[in-house]
Amino acid sequence: MAAPSLRIRGLVKRFGTHVAVDGVDLDLAPGEFFCLLGPSGCGKSTLLRMIAGFESPSDGVIEVGGADITALPPHRRPVNMMFQSYALFPHMSVAANIAYGLKGRPDVKDRVADLLRLVRLDGFGERRPETLSGGQRQRVALARALAREPGLLLLDEPLGALDRGLREETQGELRGLQRRLGTSFVVVTHDPEEAMMLGDRIGVMERGRLVQVARPVDLYRRPASRYVAGLLGDVNLIPGRLGPAGPDDTREIVTAHGALTAQAGDAIFAEGAEVVVAVRPESLILGQGSLTATVEDETFLGDRIRRVLRLPDGTLLRASGPPGASPERGTTTQVGFAPADAVILQA
Repeated sequence: MAAPSLRIRGLVKRFGTHVAVDGVDLDLAPGEFFCLLGPSGCGKSTLLRMIAGFESPSDGVIEVGGADITALPPHRRPVNMMFQSYALFPHMSVAANIAYGLKGRPDVKDRVADLLRLVRLDGFGERRPETLSGGQRQRVALARALAREPGLLLLDEPLGALDRGLREETQGELRGLQRRLGTSFVVVTHDPEEAMMLGDRIGVMERGRLVQVARPVDLYRRPASRYVAGLLGDVNLIPGRLGPAGPDDTREIVTAHGALTAQAGDAIFAEGAEVVVAVRPESLILGQGSLTATVEDETFLGDRIRRVLRLPDGTLLRASGPPGASPERGTTTQVGFAPADAVILQA
């Protein structure tokens, strides 16, 4: 069995009394595209810099391809890093930027030509970075990061400098390029949509800890906490107390609006514990169900309508679905959801 492309055990980084990374464990499969997701200050960039060798761990072990690299300097690691700023040399041509890390190799010209074709910049070798668009500069930086054929490529907010339309186009290019190369990528991002589009798996960070690692679909549908649920998109939270177990990994939740049924989730709660039912707006079913709500507002968004609903106790719910004539603003409707589309979380 092949060694993980990256293995981290007990990784800690302290800056004085502040713990920026707190006991992270992580394994990456060969060829995996992994995204580290979280808000600013959660420790994701510090974790990336320790893997690259630009920060020294306070504790823990980092292995790449089965070899311990914890104490190695950056230039001796089989790892390369692409920075958000791209860090291109303005006085050098595109070809010279890509060739910068290839000094001494006899095949530099051929390697640069191959990389230019790979990132779809044939004919751009003699251009200077300032003459390129943001997307083109991003591809030059990516080609330079790939020049030394690293076993692991680290990317810190690689698309953050691009506008929305170009970012979406480049996301697809980056994913396709990674699949063709088979190189393991670790991308840091604060954008949940970007993480879900790019990642085979996503690791969510909170206050220096890796709080959940899962495939995008599992992370979205079965978040481990309210923090993860909210980070991955809009979510409705209905408070209640945990009731008895039901069939197929479901539990009953007693709420102010009656009994509801949802997935038990991964956390273990005692009967009677205060919990919340987390359900995504697109999973709410209008016109049927055990909840009664009034339509407070609706917004037309082209392919869907977003509605704000108010329960009798004032709790607001958000529903999202295809355009339809009803229910309209000011009307009362029943609201429900399939138990498989909701998960029970700690209150």
